[in-house]
Amino acid sequence: MNISIPKERRDSEYRVGLTPAGVQLLTQAGHTVFVEHKAGLGSGFSDHHYQKCGGQIVYSGEEVYGRADLLIKVVRPTEEEFDWLREGQTVLGFLHLASGRANKVEKLLQKNVTAIGFGIIQEDNGHLPVLAPLSQVAGRMVPQVAATLSQNNHGGNGFALGGIPGIPPADVVILGGGTVGCMAARTFLGMGATVHVLDSDLETLQKIDREFKGQISTMVAYDFNIKKVCSFADVVIGAIHQPGSRTPIIVTREMLKNLHSGSIVIDLSIDQGGCFETSRPTSHSNPTFIEENVIHYCVPNMTGVLGRTATHAMNNASWPFIKQIAQNGVEKAIAENSALKRGVYTHQGKIAHKALHNILTGRK
Repeated sequence: MNISIPKERRDSEYRVGLTPAGVQLLTQAGHTVFVEHKAGLGSGFSDHHYQKCGGQIVYSGEEVYGRADLLIKVVRPTEEEFDWLREGQTVLGFLHLASGRANKVEKLLQKNVTAIGFGIIQEDNGHLPVLAPLSQVAGRMVPQVAATLSQNNHGGNGFALGGIPGIPPADVVILGGGTVGCMAARTFLGMGATVHVLDSDLETLQKIDREFKGQISTMVAYDFNIKKVCSFADVVIGAIHQPGSRTPIIVTREMLKNLHSGSIVIDLSIDQGGCFETSRPTSHSNPTFIEENVIHYCVPNMTGVLGRTATHAMNNASWPFIKQIAQNGVEKAIAENSALKRGVYTHQGKIAHKALHNILTGRK
């Protein structure tokens, strides 16, 4: 199979679809791997690293797309990249088609592209094997972002998350007790913050209470409780996730008005539309805006600036699925692997994902 690794073209995206180690495994199995010039630099991999592992370097995006049966990406293609896609290709990546434009899905359908989302590959028990490690990276990163934004020189109120003797720590509210929420809670707790986690599932809250031995305050995510925590929170993290669907808005503008001036909102759900009514996508080059006197950080590719760590995490988790597609072809791989099948957005000119179909139908 001809497999291509394009260079990511979105703002401050330093990750790459596959490491040289992954390329070596593919070439040793008899596949041909094309790597776009400088695709791996942001993750610490030179063209020479890929060449040593059997990869062939190509010098334009159009060429790397044109040579591929299988494209391994990180994030959704740009408008230009959608035009480079050709008939019958397969593309893998965190595509987030539910929050994108309908015309992009139409291009996939017109070209009979099989689009598989890393974020919606889902095992029978509900586990998201490729998304989970990237969520852990995001959970580790979000306290760093919050600590920076709390500084006066970044527009914050000048508070330390952990406080010091005689001065109480910051109150951090995390909406969502999944993988990213739990990792963020663990890291904030380690920094000395007072942490509150809200989730709609009582079993999730019970698990968090056991795991953290009662050190974290837990609440059911009713509107009443969300409004209550907004009255005292210094930092609010949106960590809601619904695989393949747009994230519901659970924090309204009116709720947000309860936050004191200079508070921080970090919407980790923004790549699926966001869970705050006031959220809108930002970028690493211009990451924040002020709405209702609250600092908003809404960068969709948040972990894109941790290129090395995030790329290795993604490669480790996605490799079994890449291997199966390369060995067996996409048709057989989808038929034999139920987790991979759940990750299919489009296939043979049709929308294969129910949530995406419902969203696009609702827009018409």
